[in-house]
Amino acid sequence: MQFKHKQLQNGLTIISEIQPPAQTAAMGFFVRTGSRDENAAVSGVSHFLEHMLFKGTDTLSWQQVNEAFDGLGASFNASTGEENTVYFAAVLAEYLPEVAKLWSQLMRPALRENDFDIEKNVILEEIAMCRDLPQYEILEDARALHFGSHPCANSVLGTEESIKAITVQQMRDYFARRYAPNNLVVACCGNSNFDVFCGHIEQLCGNWPPVQTQRQLSWFEGTRQKKTVRREMLARHHICLISPSVSMQDPRRFAASLLGMVLGDDTGSRYFWSLVDPAIAEAASMQAEAMDGVGAIYSYICCEPAAADKVMDIVGGIFKDIAQNGVSEKELQAAKNKVLSALAIKSERPMGRLMGLGLNWVYRQEYRTLADDIAAIRAVSVRDINQLIAEFSPGDFTCLAMGPAA
Repeated sequence: MQFKHKQLQNGLTIISEIQPPAQTAAMGFFVRTGSRDENAAVSGVSHFLEHMLFKGTDTLSWQQVNEAFDGLGASFNASTGEENTVYFAAVLAEYLPEVAKLWSQLMRPALRENDFDIEKNVILEEIAMCRDLPQYEILEDARALHFGSHPCANSVLGTEESIKAITVQQMRDYFARRYAPNNLVVACCGNSNFDVFCGHIEQLCGNWPPVQTQRQLSWFEGTRQKKTVRREMLARHHICLISPSVSMQDPRRFAASLLGMVLGDDTGSRYFWSLVDPAIAEAASMQAEAMDGVGAIYSYICCEPAAADKVMDIVGGIFKDIAQNGVSEKELQAAKNKVLSALAIKSERPMGRLMGLGLNWVYRQEYRTLADDIAAIRAVSVRDINQLIAEFSPGDFTCLAMGPAA
């Protein structure tokens, strides 16, 4: 594989990992914006804006947009998170120029008021649907509890009140600030001609004016608050634990990911053997999330209400043991094998490589090969993991529990 990159005069960065034997190509626009870049007045606007891009441009209707993707046989979508909004597609390699042109056009949407009013109802329905999912609600609320006044506490969807209050002009203003070319990365993986790809992107995007954009970055330990809420309609007890961890800029993010695997993988982890296998909990998982300048480790557990106290006693014992004795070589090697296997399988497809390629450049402005990541994972030692445990004390967590009314 060969890596190439170029930055246009307006600050737009184009990167590509070229894989000549591949039959497909994947590309995407990575916008460095998400809920942490919003304020209360426009809470949820990043996700709302993602929807609006598919409504078309001044020259393309939403029907024409759908027909264009469909005609190319594209596998396409978009996603919005706390820190990034990504628009992506995978196609047969011969159709890469067409899908690049289509996405480039959509990155300058019409944002028509009529479309805005209609889509607002779609967003409100999505918020209502997610609030009916306790797994989503507890993660959203636990994140807010853990991060407190830090911008990472912001909701991706926003609230019913904030979405109803947002105006189309507020969205247009937000778009102008955050979708500036110097806040974007265009990434491509697979069978592609870099010069041709760059030519298409530069022709369509080279005249976009740059805008000064920034993001508030600050480390945050977490509030470590404990809270229990009751919901009339629930039949199960849901628990979310959050503790601080390393950022995307920290090379120890690989060790943090492996710690999450040792403690909370779906099979073979300490959570699994202590909670799921003996049928004390229906689900118990943990994962590390490295973010821009900050990080967190999340646990989610679902159990019978009557088992909630026993679950927390067992979890407390797991954290106490790992703080005192650390992880074992056997546990670490099993975690490495799982991570490496999943990484290698995903990376065999251009679409699987795209997200890692784009996000690594957004956060770190560097290119990492698959071999680089494999080597970094293999290099993590038991000592590295145990030092993380000592430094970040995962057993000292924020806790939100949500269960049925007593």
